[in-house]
Amino acid sequence: MAELKIIIPEYTIEKGTVSIWEDGFVIKSAILNDQIVISANQAGLISLAKKLLFLSQNETPLGCHYHLDEHNSLELGSKEIVINKI
Repeated sequence: MAELKIIIPEYTIEKGTVSIWEDGFVIKSAILNDQIVISANQAGLISLAKKLLFLSQNETPLGCHYHLDEHNSLELGSKEIVINKI
């Protein structure tokens, strides 16, 4: 089994939500037949994992979220994705 070390920053009020993207990431999203489809290369999957792990920390407050769209992180034509801690 391969081991992957990922460094996840802790949430602070001063920094807020932190995004750390892997070099060369590609992430696409679509809605097909009432299904949400997220497709990504290895760097994109690791980048998404970092976001999920950041939100999962105890220090990260409820309501903290990532808003991803084709203007800041997703491929052209992708549907918006909001990942929200509840």
